[in-house]
Amino acid sequence: MSLQSNLDPRAFGRVAVLFGGRSAEREVSLKSGRAVLEALQGAGVDAFGIDVGADLLQRLAGERIDRAFIVLHGRGGEDGSMQGLLECLDIPYTGSGVLASALAMDKLRTKQVWQSLGLSTPRHAVLASAADCERAAAELGFPLIVKPAHEGSSIGMARVENGEQLLAAWQAAREYDSQVLVEQWISGPEFTVAMLRGEVLPPIRLGTTHTFYDYEAKYLADDTRYQIPCGLDADKEAELKALVARACEAVGTSGWARADVMQDADGQFWLLEVNTVPGMTDHSLVPMAARAAGLDFQQLVLAILADSLEARS
Repeated sequence: MSLQSNLDPRAFGRVAVLFGGRSAEREVSLKSGRAVLEALQGAGVDAFGIDVGADLLQRLAGERIDRAFIVLHGRGGEDGSMQGLLECLDIPYTGSGVLASALAMDKLRTKQVWQSLGLSTPRHAVLASAADCERAAAELGFPLIVKPAHEGSSIGMARVENGEQLLAAWQAAREYDSQVLVEQWISGPEFTVAMLRGEVLPPIRLGTTHTFYDYEAKYLADDTRYQIPCGLDADKEAELKALVARACEAVGTSGWARADVMQDADGQFWLLEVNTVPGMTDHSLVPMAARAAGLDFQQLVLAILADSLEARS
């Protein structure tokens, strides 16, 4: 399948770009949505925006919509609920379907699927009490990283070095999510790898002065480093791309997605998570990877939209 769409923009009909929403990633989604909408309109697509709120059903019912471009990050847009609503309304949409969206949003169950297939992902535990924190510390050792299980953009995440920090990080993370995950810390370079229409885009190596690639490093900092080509030798890069392809296939993603991967001191790769509606801001990674593959931003959004014309299995 070609990455680039050669369709007449009029073939898409009237396109609703869904962005904003009410998740913790609202501000990022607003930026992504505006960029996508501007690119589609610039390409001649009959596109308009909907900032998703309580009146969404009325907006969807009151507009003529031939397909939807989902740029909602986090819960309510990336977790299968929006995908299910659009399917009920018989509105084609971009990206993964209900099951893959819901699964990828759940970091714990994504890891369990990967483990069942023998794909490498860091050792972990689930935190629901202070006693769980003590057990996790004893079983996993330090350092560790604490994550809300259903948030994106590194929201609520923290690296911890001891039991006191672990307890505090768990208490902070559960403000975002009742289910909190703690993982073994992997020391080494971080890579992010995008999938587009079944093809793996060039991997990006991330560099930051922060403890890890957190929200500020992703969206606000000017000193975050993005290395393309990623610096791996040909065999290692091929191994990384194959791992990400298997990881996305296991989750069932379609259209586009982005996986985050760590590499340890021994060169082994470790899967962290998959994002089914990655960011599309000026700091975002999928547009960078697409440029390295020869697609500008407008060509990228048209390729993502073109996938919505494909029948879902």
